[in-house]
Amino acid sequence: MRVFLTGASGFIGSRILTELLAAGHQVTGLARSESSAQALKKAGADVHRGTLEAPDSIVTAVQHADAVIHTAFDHDFHHFVESCEKDRRVIHAIGQALKGSDRPFIITSGTGIGDDGSTALAREEQFKPDNINPRVASEIEGNALLAEGVNVQVVRLPQVHDTTRQGLITGYIQHAVEKGAVACIGEGDNCWSAAHVSDVARLYRLVLEHGENGKRYHGVAEEGVPLRQIAQVVARQLRLPLISISPSEAQAHFGWFAMFAAMNLRASSAWTRQQLGWHPTGPGLLDDLQNMDYTSLLSSQ
Repeated sequence: MRVFLTGASGFIGSRILTELLAAGHQVTGLARSESSAQALKKAGADVHRGTLEAPDSIVTAVQHADAVIHTAFDHDFHHFVESCEKDRRVIHAIGQALKGSDRPFIITSGTGIGDDGSTALAREEQFKPDNINPRVASEIEGNALLAEGVNVQVVRLPQVHDTTRQGLITGYIQHAVEKGAVACIGEGDNCWSAAHVSDVARLYRLVLEHGENGKRYHGVAEEGVPLRQIAQVVARQLRLPLISISPSEAQAHFGWFAMFAAMNLRASSAWTRQQLGWHPTGPGLLDDLQNMDYTSLLSSQ
């Protein structure tokens, strides 16, 4: 297939690009800079220049694609609500360009959107438009496009990791360095699901090749890693104290990260595995945190 891939030079998108090319697909990647464009060409992809801030600059590439995979996202978590709204606008623009066809449009969301508000694991079939997580905007727009006949499929991501980046945990580590301590709220019993980036890239390919219109897929290898265990590894590797703070202290200590630090992001991928034959094989989150090179962070202390 001819696939238009946004975020193609990013942490996850670059792995998806490699996965797609290896499977024989042709890929056009979105690039906002010359350095990104050169990286995509070197990897073997065609290039389309555009930005998330100008959705109209993206949609011309959609017209020449058999499918679209949208992974680009503005990871400015200081302005997370605004980033989610920007994502909604981009999804809307791409979706309008796909109307009248059955070409797959794979959008990206988070596993937290599958949380039904109980203590159960987040699951693929769960979706509450009133979810407090701002990322729900992406799936709300996806549902609107489904109602207009667009072939929308959703990949929900946990903390995606290797030994360089770990999703929200990357920000958690940077915050610990700035504060001089690694903090948990209470005992740190809240858990985050996770998956290695290579497994996530393979999942996107499987959804492209075998996914179904209107379905949601969870890229979860580990259903829930306690934040306490994450904090213990980070504290040991950074040689910083591990502290416990109360919920009332979280905002003052974490700032913008407080909302995430308290979240319980446990999720299942049992249905996804059954439907697609997806079996994660990559290293676990704690292994990657243990094997991460903290040298540059330690030198900044």
